[in-house]
Amino acid sequence: MTLLRDLVAVLCVCSGWTMTAVDAAAAETFCAGLRRAVIAETAGHDAAFVRSYRPAADESRLPNGLASTALVYDNALAAIALVGCGEVAAALPIGRALIRAARQDRTFSDGRLRNAYRAGPLDEGPPLLPGWWDSAAGRWAEDPAQDGTSTGNVAWGALALLTLHGATGDRDFLAAASHLIEWVSSHASCGEAGFCGGFHGYDPQQVRLTWKSTEHNVDVAAAAGWLARVTGQPGHRAAAMTARRFLNQVFSGDHFLLGTRPDGLLADPEQLALDVQLWPWMALDDAPRTWRSALLFAELHLAVDDGFDFDGDRDGVWVEGTAQAALAYRIAGQPSRSAALRGGLRSDQTDTGLLNATRHGRVSTGLSIDPTATVPDFFYFRRPHLGATAWAALAESDWNPFTGRKVE
Repeated sequence: MTLLRDLVAVLCVCSGWTMTAVDAAAAETFCAGLRRAVIAETAGHDAAFVRSYRPAADESRLPNGLASTALVYDNALAAIALVGCGEVAAALPIGRALIRAARQDRTFSDGRLRNAYRAGPLDEGPPLLPGWWDSAAGRWAEDPAQDGTSTGNVAWGALALLTLHGATGDRDFLAAASHLIEWVSSHASCGEAGFCGGFHGYDPQQVRLTWKSTEHNVDVAAAAGWLARVTGQPGHRAAAMTARRFLNQVFSGDHFLLGTRPDGLLADPEQLALDVQLWPWMALDDAPRTWRSALLFAELHLAVDDGFDFDGDRDGVWVEGTAQAALAYRIAGQPSRSAALRGGLRSDQTDTGLLNATRHGRVSTGLSIDPTATVPDFFYFRRPHLGATAWAALAESDWNPFTGRKVE
């Protein structure tokens, strides 16, 4: 329990008021809540992955597809945020798990990261993938998207390892980050401008994703550029420039397009995403000043209530994205807007220490997890979420996850 929570508890006892678990969580900083949630699953272990979600208040358990799932993106974010919070030791088991996962895979020997692993401590040998027993079919089941490899998730793994290298000086983290970006350059290249989506499906015959994501290319540009500065390797510099050329292509004058379709044509300009409007200029120190116009575009097209939606339908507050916007406003020199959003996020913190992924019910994204789907099937629900909490902690600590530095 943090000093702040101890003080609040004492004041409550003195006044005769009993503090509930929810009240205690409200008195807890986002950094403290994140640390508590991570330590609960990693304490005493050299390497471990953390579950991405906890059951909602009205759920006895998570759905099968999430019950054992530790998404790499969420875990990478948590490790970065813990470093930003000054909790380096708490981040180390996740960092070591990322290294071991890239070095040992049950099927592939090319150094990739999967999109998810089974939560918990790592034993000897390749890390297990998430899954569940399908009693109706009488077989073990897995999620093809979780088994796959997203280019952006590989880059986020590299960003986490670079952050840990910066915090510890351990060159094992640097070497592992370098190998991950080398994987991107070798396996996700899609020409002179941009990297494609990665791979989807079950082992061993996965399908190559030929669309390009603006978000993924931001991630690669940030990680590869960071590596180039630290190592001086021309291959990393080339990867950063390739991703940067794609970002130049998808900036439409006042906002960023989602990316391209599988055939290489630009995505529907009506299809919006909040992170795409924020990350490019947050991630790159030399981003053109005009890119920051995307923040105003987000205010006009994606703001809802006292937060932000994922896409343009404004069907609810996406907590993770609202936390991203809080940090973005800080970077943009608007601290009062940042503080207002952070204040609103207090209502999203649960007694687990984690923030809910949405403020009410379900939030749509307009995207599909399955590349063969004909209708959007990707939604966020009101469940405690590691990723949302990590972004809130990043905003609270003024830590830019793309650069490994506090916001000046």
